[in-house]
Amino acid sequence: MLFPSNIFLFCFLPVVLVLYYGGCHVLLKNHMVAKNILLLIASLIFYAYGEGWNLILLIVSIGMNYVFGLLFERKTDSERADHKSSGFRRTIFVLALLGNLGILFVFKYLDFVIANSNRFFHTNLPLTEIVLPIGISFFTFQALSYIIDVYRGTVRVQRDPIKLGLYIALFPQLVAGPVVRYDAIEKQMVDRKESYSLFGEGVVRFIVGLGKKVLLADTMALFASRILTEVSGGSAISVSMAWLGAVAYTLQIYYDFSGYSDMAIGLGKMFGFTFMENFNYPYISKSVSEFWRRWHISIATWFRDYVYIPLGGNTHDWRTYRNIFVVWLLTGLWHGAGWTYIMWGMLYFVVLVAERLTGLGRRRKLPPVVDHIYTMLIVIVGMAIFMSPSLSVAMQYLRNMFGIGAAGVVDAVTVFYLKDNWIFFTLAVLFVTPIGKKLEKISWLYQILLGFILLLSIVYILKGNYSPFIYFSF
Repeated sequence: MLFPSNIFLFCFLPVVLVLYYGGCHVLLKNHMVAKNILLLIASLIFYAYGEGWNLILLIVSIGMNYVFGLLFERKTDSERADHKSSGFRRTIFVLALLGNLGILFVFKYLDFVIANSNRFFHTNLPLTEIVLPIGISFFTFQALSYIIDVYRGTVRVQRDPIKLGLYIALFPQLVAGPVVRYDAIEKQMVDRKESYSLFGEGVVRFIVGLGKKVLLADTMALFASRILTEVSGGSAISVSMAWLGAVAYTLQIYYDFSGYSDMAIGLGKMFGFTFMENFNYPYISKSVSEFWRRWHISIATWFRDYVYIPLGGNTHDWRTYRNIFVVWLLTGLWHGAGWTYIMWGMLYFVVLVAERLTGLGRRRKLPPVVDHIYTMLIVIVGMAIFMSPSLSVAMQYLRNMFGIGAAGVVDAVTVFYLKDNWIFFTLAVLFVTPIGKKLEKISWLYQILLGFILLLSIVYILKGNYSPFIYFSF
């Protein structure tokens, strides 16, 4: 079920809100157990609506991690006081990692491994053709966060299956994040405080995200997909067309993903939850290092805390670069089972290592405008790789961007696209900056703007416009 859809906006969400505040809140006098049960049931229905039998996979993930959590509490007379180092706990921890990562591997990476085995080792293994369940990377990483933190002893085992299920499956951030840490939401499942002001903040945040997704991301998607289709079909395009497509995709993925994050954070506020921010205006960054402190913050901190630091973090020797390599190889693979994602990850590995060696990411050696242009060039080139369906298409696209085999420098189609849609491109570029924060200070103008965004978004949704969502494939 998509947030910007008729079924969600006009049926699912109103019914859940009425039951939450009209049933649980009034009839049961703020009974938190009833509210959690309602939200868990609603979340499972939300997932089942579009995923069908894949709901079983989500339930298995909840049940499996619940059992593993309970097993961590098991004690024997022979165990030492430091249970973290006990053989039993290590065994359970390894099994928990294998269980979670095994599910992710089978459903997301198995066919990639089989296809490459057939290609490079001349085997003839049949593909499983398993359909990728939506959101599997997100809810698996949340489950892993719980398991790792319980093993480390930084959080307590959750003995209530409803609460653990709600943490893993809560519908606002189930299919597209942000990836919520268990310690950030544990207390909120027991003692969260709803209020009119928090609900209002949630509604505003949801409208902002809805507008980002429907009005800007979906418009940019039209150009990006058309241009990429031409390259994928073997057609040569002009340099200007290649850059237009890459820029359009760069804007699309930002508004697509940050829009969904905004809607998730807004929905959370409506039910009394506070989720971490996931984006902080990444396109104003003046280094690639800064960009990754601002982009997809929840997954970046996940890899930092659960991969980079355990590997040794900044060891100030060659191991630091090994650790960066591992993180970016895994980050690329997390986004998808494909060589383009690995190539994209390796691009950032090389650039981040170069920034570390030169100090570019920490010390200003160039004028700010030059730093910004350099950063965005890296990001746009990376997006051209990221959006390509194969390495061959990615290389052809990059060649076109830099004039190798391109059909001229500027063509009439590029000019037509820009002349006909300059308003959307201008708004898309404008609102990657914090200008929205400044508009919030002009209360009456901001309220009028929000009303216009909501109305126009609903019109677009009712018309059934083209509305892909990039991160559903992750």
